[in-house]
Amino acid sequence: MKFRHILLGAAAAFALSPAAALAERGSDGQLNIIYWQAPSTLNPYLSGGTKEVEAASLVLESFARFDDTGEMVPFMAESIPTVENGGVSEDLTSITWTFREGLMWSDGSAVTAADAVFTWEYCTHPESGCAQTNYFTGVESVEAVDDRTVRINFSEPKPFPYTAFVGAESPILQAAQFADCLGAAAPECTDANFGPIGTGPFVVEEFRPNDVITFVANDNYRVADQPAFARVVFKGGGDAASAARSVLETGEFDYAWNLQIDPTLLAEMEETGIGTVVTAFGTSVERMMLNQFNPDPALGDDRSTEAAGPHPFLTHPAVGAAMSMAIDRALLVEIGYGAGGQPTCNVLPAPDAYASTANDDCLVQDIAGANALLDEAGIVDTDGDGVREHNGVPLRVLYQTSTNAVRQDTQALIKQWWSEVGIDAELRNIDASVFFGGDPSSPDTYQKFYADIEMYTNNFAGVDPEAYMANWRCSEIPSPASQWQGNNIQRSCDPAYDALVDAMAQTASLEERGRLAREMNDMLVQNYWMIPLVHRGGVSAHANTLGGVRMSDWDSELWNIAEWHRDDM
Repeated sequence: MKFRHILLGAAAAFALSPAAALAERGSDGQLNIIYWQAPSTLNPYLSGGTKEVEAASLVLESFARFDDTGEMVPFMAESIPTVENGGVSEDLTSITWTFREGLMWSDGSAVTAADAVFTWEYCTHPESGCAQTNYFTGVESVEAVDDRTVRINFSEPKPFPYTAFVGAESPILQAAQFADCLGAAAPECTDANFGPIGTGPFVVEEFRPNDVITFVANDNYRVADQPAFARVVFKGGGDAASAARSVLETGEFDYAWNLQIDPTLLAEMEETGIGTVVTAFGTSVERMMLNQFNPDPALGDDRSTEAAGPHPFLTHPAVGAAMSMAIDRALLVEIGYGAGGQPTCNVLPAPDAYASTANDDCLVQDIAGANALLDEAGIVDTDGDGVREHNGVPLRVLYQTSTNAVRQDTQALIKQWWSEVGIDAELRNIDASVFFGGDPSSPDTYQKFYADIEMYTNNFAGVDPEAYMANWRCSEIPSPASQWQGNNIQRSCDPAYDALVDAMAQTASLEERGRLAREMNDMLVQNYWMIPLVHRGGVSAHANTLGGVRMSDWDSELWNIAEWHRDDM
């Protein structure tokens, strides 16, 4: 069968690798974690923010997750379904998962197939504003075969069927807890969203949005001697430098996430000898998104929506091209990332089979070429104020990102380079907890995009980019109708792109899937809907007394927190 070979890599029923011998559950006391971007919810279906997804991953689980090598490992499922073991149908139109025997929610009730069916209904409800609908692309139905067995049926053959309920961004919710939270009621279910009941190693004891989460060990966790920690204090807020210092210099915390700070400073902190910096490369890319809709505040509630009309100059390819050409990506890496970054021209930088080489010209800064390109396009400075105009509109942009020293340094450099090609930038930074928070009432979220350009990092779970590339379908544009959820942040819409997404969903050949992914990547960056800057490695730090850490950039980096333990020094 022509579809079968893509599934051969998943043929084994992977098991979680054994941790060091542990004492009884909770015997290692308290674990202190700091994420300087504080989570605002523990429901990953209501926020695409990494901080929310990772915090929730201590509680909520999916059938399978991706380990530090990118391999799938079963979590709620007893094994990974394949064509060979009968779990994936020969025609690739369905995948059947079986829950582990005796799997319980943390409240002691049994997990059943009805919970998976409900979760699908929850996320795909037309009024839910679900942030993770791309994981259910092509899913025609989810059915409970029996109490432990779930069949996911696809509308067409699905060569890579491991999307729905796989990875930290697509967990299974308890139907009983969220029963009254369907549709427009979803964001109003505060108790459920702040304290979800899960099957993970920890249970929410207290959640203070944008501040602190306290977790305690799940007494009903399926592994008898895990987790080793009785309690987790998950602190949010502050900045990356103070988070790094709290692990590497003061020892106040055991683990610090996303240490996007001066690499020289980070190395100096590590020299104290009480902590270790860890890096994992996956698919994370720091990029700028160019708003294809008009964000003019004078448009009121219509700004950055389809009703506002196209952006007055960012839809001109010469403008985006000049912006990209003016940037020295190698210098951005040198100053802000060190060994934790690599210059990139692609929004899809890995795995290698999917990485395009068609855009590599961006790796060399070309100020003169950018000026010549704009001159040729007739976008010139007519009034001598140093700022070019297009159809009488000055090239002045509001360029926003989250508050972070490296990002502010990046903004300052890019502002200077753009000024050399006649583009003026007003810089704005927003507290990360607000920017990535997903609050539909806030004007400052990255989804609302009330600016011309915004910069942040994004990635995807696992090694197959099908669901990730589907983020930029026309239907994924955030709007008031979707409660500002959706992953097409730049608001680009081209039926030709959607057709490539559809084609990939029906293609089994790895070579052809790679070609389609590269073509989508090239369309995104060559139309200058987005400008990739840095292929980022995840950089975190942990205390030397903390054992079992296997940092992954293919999933939540806390994916194996159940195995973490305290080492004797």
